[in-house]
Amino acid sequence: MEQFLDNKVAVVTGGTRGIGRAIAEALAGCGASVAICGRSEAAVAKAAGELGPKVVGRAADVSNPEEVRALFEFVEERLGGLDILVNNAGVGSFASVAETSLESWQRTIGTNLNGVFYCSREALARFRKRGGGFIVNISSLAARNPFAGGAAYNASKFGLNGFSEAMMLDHRYENVRVSTIMPGSVNTEFGSQGAADWKVAPQDIAEIVLGVLRMPERTLISRVEVRPTKPHK
Repeated sequence: MEQFLDNKVAVVTGGTRGIGRAIAEALAGCGASVAICGRSEAAVAKAAGELGPKVVGRAADVSNPEEVRALFEFVEERLGGLDILVNNAGVGSFASVAETSLESWQRTIGTNLNGVFYCSREALARFRKRGGGFIVNISSLAARNPFAGGAAYNASKFGLNGFSEAMMLDHRYENVRVSTIMPGSVNTEFGSQGAADWKVAPQDIAEIVLGVLRMPERTLISRVEVRPTKPHK
């Protein structure tokens, strides 16, 4: 693969499986040193070992700001800095509003929205030392298409899109670029339908991330919508 990310350091949250793992593998394949996180220490160690010597890992729940801080301190100590953050960690909670528990609501918002803020804030502080950086947020088509049973998930992703755009406006003159990728159905175990061949492959999302990162500094791809070519009828 083209080594256009040589000497770059990236963090991919939720990098032990699915979209996050595919992104971590693609970034490492293009020369980046990559740190992944997940909530399970065993899963993080297994994935990092399988992804090769360019990938390290540390367990962290992104909804916990103390664990996020420890993750980024680990990255700085182990890899020397930070250039790219991919906010991929996410959870789904699917029920009507009346049937959504407080725990499910807080877990969904805490991971999908608060976690992005915690990680982005840590990354931005480190980007200043490098003269800039890139944040890619993995959102969803659920960020523009509400659906019954998706109130918590929709709210988290609508909020993520607004947060991403505001963060871009806040920091664009600090050489920080922010892009949002909005997949539809992806071929992972996430969600109620499970895996299926007609869905977008995680590797396709990873290729889009690489395409966004390849753009010259003068150009920003702000938002990408991705959907299956022939969805299940």
